[in-house]
Amino acid sequence: MNINDVCDYVIHRVIESGESLSNLKLQKLLYYVQSWHLAFESKPLFNGKFQAWVHGPVSREIYSRFSDTKSLYSDINQEDISQDFDPENLDSDCKSHIDRVLSVYAKYSGPQLEEMTHKESPWVEAREGYSSWERCEVELNENTMMECYSKRLQ
Repeated sequence: MNINDVCDYVIHRVIESGESLSNLKLQKLLYYVQSWHLAFESKPLFNGKFQAWVHGPVSREIYSRFSDTKSLYSDINQEDISQDFDPENLDSDCKSHIDRVLSVYAKYSGPQLEEMTHKESPWVEAREGYSSWERCEVELNENTMMECYSKRLQ
C-alpha cells in the first residue's frame, strides 16, 4: 500500500463521518492504522515510517505533502484529497481495517490522540534521551509498535 492512498482514504472517511480533522489528528490516525495492522497481521499496511516528534508520531512523507499549505494544527478537508484518488481502488480488507481503526480513534481530537501516543512505548522509546520540547527525528521501531498493540489484543 501507498501511504498517500491510505491518507486520502482516512481523510475521505473522517470527513464523510462528520468528524473534524486536523493535520495533527490525521498523523495520529495514520499511526494507529499502521500500529494496529502490525498487531493484527505482523506486517505494515503501508510503506513509511513514523518519527518521534514533539507532538507524537509523524510521517515525514505526509507532513511534507501538506507542509506548503498546512501547519500541524490546520484543518484538513475534502479538497486536500489527491485528485486522482478513488476509494474503490483500495483493497476491501485494507478499507475494513482502516474503518475499524477509525471507528475507535476518529472521535478523539488531535491533542487527545497526541496525549495518548505520549503514554505509549513506541513513542516513549524513540524519544529516549530527548527533552520533551527537543526536536527528534528518530523513527519509531515497528517491532515495538507491533508488540505494544499486540499486548492489547490479549
